[in-house]
Amino acid sequence: MPIIYINITLASIISLLGILIYRSHLISSLLCLEGIILSLFIISTLIALNTHSPLANIVPIALLVFAACKAAVGLALLVSISNTHGLDHIHNLSLLQC
Repeated sequence: MPIIYINITLASIISLLGILIYRSHLISSLLCLEGIILSLFIISTLIALNTHSPLANIVPIALLVFAACKAAVGLALLVSISNTHGLDHIHNLSLLQC
């Protein structure tokens, strides 16, 4: 296994641990999710380059579109929550208040 695959796997594991540890703030959770998406994008791009299949080139593009949509929704949620509650603490939020 090449060293780049090990590095990208470690990056996604560290991002997953970041979500589990820093889940009190919304911005830190969103940044960790972005790290996971970027590591998945790099892995899918490397696999597409190694397989030389025309269908494998669609996966990184679709993943990039999904990441852009996720970032837009996350930023809109962060702005909305910070305007209504003043903070981005997740434990202050309740679905019953919405």
